[in-house]
Amino acid sequence: MGWVTLGNGPGSYETMKRRAFIQKMFFSVQAMLLLRFADPRVLLAALGEMDGETLHYRPLNGRSLRDIALGKEHHGHDAFINPIGLSRKGRFFQLLKWKLSQNSFRPYLKDQPTTPIAIDWEPVRGYQGVSVTFLKHASVLIKDVDRYLLVDPVFSDIYWFIEDFSPLAFNPRQIPVPDHVLITHGHYDHLDKPSLATLEKNTHVISPLGHDGVFKDLGMMNRTRLDWYDIYRDGDRSVTFLPGNHWTMRNPVRGPNRSLWGGYIIETSTGHTIYVTGDSGYFDGFTEIGGDFDIDLAIFNLGAYEPRWFMASSHMNPRETVQAFKELNARKLMIVHWGTFRLGDEPVHFPPLDIKKELNKEGLLDRLVDIRHGETFFVN
Repeated sequence: MGWVTLGNGPGSYETMKRRAFIQKMFFSVQAMLLLRFADPRVLLAALGEMDGETLHYRPLNGRSLRDIALGKEHHGHDAFINPIGLSRKGRFFQLLKWKLSQNSFRPYLKDQPTTPIAIDWEPVRGYQGVSVTFLKHASVLIKDVDRYLLVDPVFSDIYWFIEDFSPLAFNPRQIPVPDHVLITHGHYDHLDKPSLATLEKNTHVISPLGHDGVFKDLGMMNRTRLDWYDIYRDGDRSVTFLPGNHWTMRNPVRGPNRSLWGGYIIETSTGHTIYVTGDSGYFDGFTEIGGDFDIDLAIFNLGAYEPRWFMASSHMNPRETVQAFKELNARKLMIVHWGTFRLGDEPVHFPPLDIKKELNKEGLLDRLVDIRHGETFFVN
């Protein structure tokens, strides 16, 4: 195993960014105006006190994830349903309370580093096995001998009011051309139209059910739409779409869960198996997943996990990540979804520190693939 860094100058795809910026700003300004002009005392009084930590998933109680998927329990009338998660009613008012509350991590925010990302792609191109390159946020490039799989590509900022702490210091078109693009769900920090617009229009996209309008706008019609436990095969490799305890939304007017969400099991042509969890709160299905697949590397999204009363139903914290890793019985653990955008209360550089503490408690620190943005893990 190993990792390398080097890079080149920045590129531009400003036209698509401007269009996406206008659309995102339109949707976000509604909530921002309410936060700006509403009286905080009235909002806090109306919202009341939050309960203590409670169970933030729906226990399987002996049911299997496969049976849930086969029974289409996640298919609603006009939207998808999370059968392993709790109701999201009242979340908007919880969001308001969170934004009006004091951030206990505020003293540490000044220490957040900004690290431009540069990558030397030659060792990756020359490697004839399986490698995983951590680009930024939740974006990874997986090489499987002669194929490249790009997961949740995000090459730039997503909102004007959210700082990018890991800007790319090279033109994203220098990234090896992906054979497949995998999208886990539709939130803007995972399904980014300006980033996708830098790719060839005939690039093959593997995505959850839904998102048709997004890809039609992009002219990317070479798509494979997967439901939970559907499989896409490419020669000796396969991609299986798995459930997760999450949700998705792109347009608050249309509402949430108009498209599906989840993670991917990638069974490579070399025999190695990689699990990309996607965004997910903890749930009690990881033992089943680990029993179905012999996982060499589990890539967890770890970030935006504080405060727990608000984030637990959507994102695992370090303790839960280690618990899920143990239940998967995977050989190695890698974390992404940190260091780029501060989407929760914790500083962007805390997740690697926190996961090491939790792994050390369990005597599992040697199982961590400890790489940073722009670095590559070469799977032996």
